Amino acid sequence: MATQEAVRTTKDVANRLHELFSENKWEEAQRELFSENAESIEPAHSKGMQSVKGLENIKKKGEQFNEMVEEMHGGYVSEPIVAGNYIAVAMGIDATYKGMGRQKMDEIALYEVKDGKIVKEQFFY
Repeated sequence: MATQEAVRTTKDVANRLHELFSENKWEEAQRELFSENAESIEPAHSKGMQSVKGLENIKKKGEQFNEMVEEMHGGYVSEPIVAGNYIAVAMGIDATYKGMGRQKMDEIALYEVKDGKIVKEQFFY
């Protein structure tokens, strides 16, 4: 009889997401926790970042963001809040961006989980 791997609960995903984000392991979080068909949604007023679908496009979006950063001065991620299939975290970054100078940004990130994988991330800033 084949053993079935247990599907992660939303709380499990939230805890692992926080652990990886706290260690600045953004790409590892994407590889491990995101669905292949996940969506990443930016606010309409976002400068330079676009909403995308698919894990490969989410990874490319992360690479584009990293290319915009000249120097990282600091950042944080809050403990996750879990409600049903959703995870919310507050995040902040203090960085110098190429051609834009130093800026601090705070945001709320909302993640939707289905079958133990993140299927949508949406940012509010």
